[in-house]
Amino acid sequence: MVCAMYYDDTLIHKVAIEGRLDRQLRIEGWDQSALDRAKIGIVGDDDLLTSLYVMSASALGINDVVAVAPVLDESLIATAKKVNTRLSITHMVGFYTHPVMDDIFIGCDLIVDLSQYGLANKLLLEKGFREGLPIIRGFCYENDDEQGFRVFTYVRGREWQELEQIVSPNNLPRRHFDDGVLDIIVSGIALEETKNILMGQELSEDMISYERKKLGAITGEPNILVTGSGALGVFVGLGLAYAGLQNTTFMDPDITDLTNLNRQVFLYEAVGTSKAGTLSRRLNRLFGTNTNAEVAYFTKNTDITTFNTIFDCVDNFETRIVMSEKCKDQKKILISGGTNVDAGQVVIYDPKKDDNTPAELLGLYDIVDQRQVDAQPRDRASCTYHPDPSVIMTNQIVAGLMVDSYRMLLDGQEPINIFYNSTSNGRI
Repeated sequence: MVCAMYYDDTLIHKVAIEGRLDRQLRIEGWDQSALDRAKIGIVGDDDLLTSLYVMSASALGINDVVAVAPVLDESLIATAKKVNTRLSITHMVGFYTHPVMDDIFIGCDLIVDLSQYGLANKLLLEKGFREGLPIIRGFCYENDDEQGFRVFTYVRGREWQELEQIVSPNNLPRRHFDDGVLDIIVSGIALEETKNILMGQELSEDMISYERKKLGAITGEPNILVTGSGALGVFVGLGLAYAGLQNTTFMDPDITDLTNLNRQVFLYEAVGTSKAGTLSRRLNRLFGTNTNAEVAYFTKNTDITTFNTIFDCVDNFETRIVMSEKCKDQKKILISGGTNVDAGQVVIYDPKKDDNTPAELLGLYDIVDQRQVDAQPRDRASCTYHPDPSVIMTNQIVAGLMVDSYRMLLDGQEPINIFYNSTSNGRI
């Protein structure tokens, strides 16, 4: 009787895991078992980057993580454990400063170096060369009037002539530039490279980089509407919170489905409840934001007069056309994002400078083959109707780029439309 009960509980648990991971299990050639059995080492600093990587890795289904870092963000690690109840985290508190600490990495398939001091960078590159262990290096930086990030994956045999570009000039741990929005992007790209290593897929041959002018302090309190509270909406909300933009309303008619949870990390333990409501409440609790929720469809009749900016995080072309037309008519800034398994884009509409909306630039009218459209009501979650493959990485990368583009607009800079492709060198 005890054995039967154990079998039933195990079977139920297995079904729940497969349900949560369903959307990535649909990807052609996907090898979830490679993630299940992987052990990942992480070297970090006293910033957000390590914790964001752990949270996203847990959602992807990586279960065994060891980290050397002076601190981990409690709220992000708690989220990681609730998203993936199988997650095991071994945390050595401190900095990685000597090979004597290597025992913690025994059995690791790769090491993700997110640190900001040259000693760790050099020790890990030497370890990677000596042991044939892949080292994924990712970090944010600030130089003079420039801010950005770099990600590069080192494997033995790739003796890259510009390797010094990924070694920090600060030999020992010290205070350094960190940016939560850029961290979201870096952790997503590092996780994409992690997945590629574990599944034997192609890595980027080039250093993946992104740079822009240094941002000034944000002035004012823009009123923001985020349409869609799925994977893009979750990470846009997180990015806005890190950017200090607090007056946000999330609009989404859908309820959380089990299959959402491989990428919609703040909707854990919320199956059957409102996506927008859950996301708003959790961001307010975790980050002290002042967000609201509206459980509704975005239609031609949606009132956007009180909002300065609209973030398009929806998953259908009809609603995107409606949004573009309303923003053009009412002269609202529109930040439009879209993703699939391998790629995504960020298209900016600034009514002061742009003539064409995202719907026009992306040719959405030709896709839907009609000029006058409206969003069609649905009875269930959109992902139930559109069971397309989906992963966390492209969503968090594009969401982070959406928020950073908006910060550039607020700073008086001129962001360009961005296209990300995880299968091309350089990616961005």
